[in-house]
Amino acid sequence: MAERTDRERSSSRFRWLLHIDLDQFQVSAERLRRPELVGAAVIVGGDGDPSRGRQVVTCASYEARAAGARAGLPLPAAKKKCPDAVFLPLDMEYYTQVSTRVMDVLRESGRPVEVWGFDEAYLGVDARDSVPSHDRTEIVALAERIRRTVSDATGLPCCLGVSDNKQRAKMAAGLAKAAVRSADAAPSDRVFALDDANWNALMGPRACRDLWSVGPKTATRLADHGIDTVARLQGVAREELIELFGPSQGNWLYVLCRGGGDDTIAMEPWTAKSHSRSRTYPEDLTDREQVRAAATTLTHEVLEQVVAEGRIPFRVGLTVRTSTFHTRTKMRKMAEPSIDFSVIGPVVDGLVDAFDLERPVRLLAVRLELLDV
Repeated sequence: MAERTDRERSSSRFRWLLHIDLDQFQVSAERLRRPELVGAAVIVGGDGDPSRGRQVVTCASYEARAAGARAGLPLPAAKKKCPDAVFLPLDMEYYTQVSTRVMDVLRESGRPVEVWGFDEAYLGVDARDSVPSHDRTEIVALAERIRRTVSDATGLPCCLGVSDNKQRAKMAAGLAKAAVRSADAAPSDRVFALDDANWNALMGPRACRDLWSVGPKTATRLADHGIDTVARLQGVAREELIELFGPSQGNWLYVLCRGGGDDTIAMEPWTAKSHSRSRTYPEDLTDREQVRAAATTLTHEVLEQVVAEGRIPFRVGLTVRTSTFHTRTKMRKMAEPSIDFSVIGPVVDGLVDAFDLERPVRLLAVRLELLDV
C-alpha cells in the first residue's frame, strides 16, 4: 500500500495531455548528420550489415517501409525487399544525446513531461497554462507551437496527439502520423485532436486492434465472439466482457472503447542538464560576422536564464543549420566553469570560426551545459 501511495503522490491529473511522437526517430537522427539521406530509403539496425541473419531492423524510413521493410524484420529480408536502401548501424549513444535534447526542449516549456522512451513523451496541460480547460482550438494551437519549437531547436520531425488521457492522445498521434504519410499532407497535419467530439465517428468503425493496448490475441478473441469493431465492442455489457476476459481486462476494455484512460503525468523530480536558445531567421545569414553577432545575442539570452536559476555553465555548444537543412553541432569545454560573458563569449566565437560557412545559415542554437546542483 505504501508503494501505491508514493506513486500517487508523484503523479498529477491534467485536463489535457499531449503525446509527442518523434517520426522515424533513428532515421531522422541519422539524417541530421547525413542530410544527403533525406528522401532516400534508409534502414537502421544491428551493425548495419544486411548479410547477418540474426540482426533485425530497428527503424526504417517511410521510403523503405513502402517497399516492405519494417521494424523487427531480419536485415537480410529487408535487403531483399529494399535492395537500394542505405543500411546503417545502431548508434545508441548518439540517439540518447539526440533524444535527451528533445526532452530538454519539451521541459523548457515549463510543463511536466513524462518520458516513455527515445522517441515519445507526454506533456500535461491544464487551465494554469492560460488555456481555457474547455477550449479545444487553443490547446491544438499550443500543440502546434510545441511541434514547431521541437523542429526548430532539434531539426527532428514529430507528431502530436491531443486528448484528455494518455490512451486517446497516443492514438491521436498515430492518426497524425498516418496523415503525414499522405502525398498532400501539410505541416498542420502533424497535430491531431481526439476526444469526445470525434471519438465515435472516427473510432467506431475501426477494428478493435486499433485501440491502443489491444493486442492481436485479444483482438482475435473479440472477433471470435463477433466483436470486430470499436462500435460493436461498445455494445457489449461490462459483465459480459468481465466473463470473457476477467475483471481487470474486462473492465479496461469497457472503459477503453468509450475513450477512457489515464489522465495523469508522473511528476518526477528533474533538473535541467543544459539550457539553450535557438532561432530560425527570416532571412538567411550570409556573412560570418552576421553569424557571430547572432550567436552572441543567443548566448546573452540563454546566459540570462542560467544566471536567474543560479546555475553555472561549463561547456558551450553551437548548432548551425544551413539553407539546405544541413545541421551540425560543435561542443567546446570552457577553461573553467563561469557565468562571466567575457569567459563564455570567446568560446562561442571559437565555435563560430570552427564551422565551414560556405552556405547561408537559416538557424542557430547556443547551448550551455551546466554543473550539477
